[in-house]
Amino acid sequence: MTETDILDLLREALGSAALMSLPLLLAALLTGLIIGLLQALTSIQEMTLTFVPKIGVMLLVFWASAGMMVGLVVKLFDDRVLALIAA
Repeated sequence: MTETDILDLLREALGSAALMSLPLLLAALLTGLIIGLLQALTSIQEMTLTFVPKIGVMLLVFWASAGMMVGLVVKLFDDRVLALIAA
């Protein structure tokens, strides 16, 4: 295994990590934006109003996208890691 192989594996692992975190980050961003707009419209400034719905939406999105996340990890492991171990 050369340095190039290690760097390629690291690059693909970081790309997979970014793809896995994308649904959660988008859910948190959109939920925070919607709650922030509602707070601005109603002049209600309470911290739990932003925290609790954001956590709930992120849990739902995580539950819905867990299969995709596992698929990405398994694909990376099967395609790259096992090939490097076998070589």
